[in-house]
Amino acid sequence: MSDSSSGSSWLERLGKVFSDEPESREELVDVLKEAQSQGVIDDDALVMIEGVLDVSEQRTRDIMIPRPQIELIDASEPLEEILESMLESSHSRYPVMEENKIVGILLAKDVFRAVVKGELNSKADLQAIYREPKFVPESKRLNVLLRDFKATRNHLALVVDEYAELAGLITIEDVLEQIVGDIEDEHDEDELSNIQKRTGEAFSVQAITTLDEFNEFFDAEIESDTAETIGGFLAMQLGHVPRVEEEVEYEGLHIKVLKASDRRVELLEVRPVESAAIEEGELQVAG
Repeated sequence: MSDSSSGSSWLERLGKVFSDEPESREELVDVLKEAQSQGVIDDDALVMIEGVLDVSEQRTRDIMIPRPQIELIDASEPLEEILESMLESSHSRYPVMEENKIVGILLAKDVFRAVVKGELNSKADLQAIYREPKFVPESKRLNVLLRDFKATRNHLALVVDEYAELAGLITIEDVLEQIVGDIEDEHDEDELSNIQKRTGEAFSVQAITTLDEFNEFFDAEIESDTAETIGGFLAMQLGHVPRVEEEVEYEGLHIKVLKASDRRVELLEVRPVESAAIEEGELQVAG
């Protein structure tokens, strides 16, 4: 048989790449990159395989949405305000809190169905359609969590710390995005809405927002010879991939990381430095 791979099956070609068995994760990644360079697997396949390897090592705390960014339903609010809040945020699932305790999960489809059928006339009717919340520890590995999601058909879990306090929220989509990249749906912000109003003077900014768009919106003058996006610029400023809760101040703007993975930053909060200082002072007093 000729040594040329042109007449070989992909199995034979893959076997040649793996002729020297890797003995560590690093060696395995090197072998996979060699396979990609030889055309055995394509770029997307390599990224997904690396994502699978990352998921086997990451834990829920690494990618969860931290508690301050969770859209919670306050069970003490009037029914009309709860429904209006759900309509404005357009999520599919909402944790319900009562007296600092999570008492259930509301699915938007359940609420919509009850409204259409005329069965949602009181808070008691709303309580009747709560789903049981699923709690997971911060230390749970993502591959195990993904298996649990599949077995129980849950799409959302609440993350608790060592004191059983709510630390964050994680969805099956968050885990899958570590493997396949961002998953866009009908509620995701499109390229025309990379910058969204939050509360007060705060804005949420997609990390992929170009510096030109960012500068125009915030009347800033950020320039870079290498970075084209605000996420890339932030990574250059920090000297590493930005992590959740990391903050920088630049040109009078306070930039905070809201969402990030080990490989990329995804979502930022941007507000004037003065506004951030006032909020920080209020939080300290409140604490």
